[in-house]
Amino acid sequence: MKKILIAVTNHPSLGVEGKVTGLWLRELTDFYHEVKDEFEVDIVSTAPTRVPIDPRSLLAVLTNKKTRHYYMDDSLMDRLKVPLVPSQVDGKEYAAIYFTGGHGTMWDFPHNEGLQELTRTIFDNGGIVSAVCHGPSGLLNVHLAGERPLLAGHVVTGFTDREEKVMGLYKYIPFSLEQAMKEQGVLFKQSPLPLGECVVVSGKIVTGQNPASAKGVALKVIEQLQIETA
Repeated sequence: MKKILIAVTNHPSLGVEGKVTGLWLRELTDFYHEVKDEFEVDIVSTAPTRVPIDPRSLLAVLTNKKTRHYYMDDSLMDRLKVPLVPSQVDGKEYAAIYFTGGHGTMWDFPHNEGLQELTRTIFDNGGIVSAVCHGPSGLLNVHLAGERPLLAGHVVTGFTDREEKVMGLYKYIPFSLEQAMKEQGVLFKQSPLPLGECVVVSGKIVTGQNPASAKGVALKVIEQLQIETA
């Protein structure tokens, strides 16, 4: 059975006292639900400590049956209590990597060399690199042979400036994800309406704009992996 690696943040705050953040729960559970029956799944984070979950994302536990099911699933939640770290993971074992979002990723994903090396290894071995919402922040500093940015020349998406402003969080983020991606020479695509689903496939890179796109990213990753084995 092929394996997929899911990366999650370990950063709990927006850099301002009282402004907490972390993993956006549905970006993990929606993706996991789609891939768990066909692939082995491991979870890696930037630290071995308990993964913080953004309290705002817990509303889905009350309103969404699927999210509630996985939040109550000890086998999944226990892996967030003691996640793997990059040094414990061999990128050669994985057919794909998926970067979940949540604002915490803006602090700990971009400069984590371990996650960068795992991503590069998986991509160089023909695997799929995928991310959703703020997750693409983990791809910004991944470089291929010749120091070419991984994202350069691709069509991609991610959490937009407009969505940051809708949520009232633009002034708290350390940088604009949308602008940082554009600076790498990408074609940036987004939904006509904020928080609407948008999933983009560009070669071996699959990106989703926001929480509504997590399921779509999973389905496209599965589709791409099935094409490889056809």
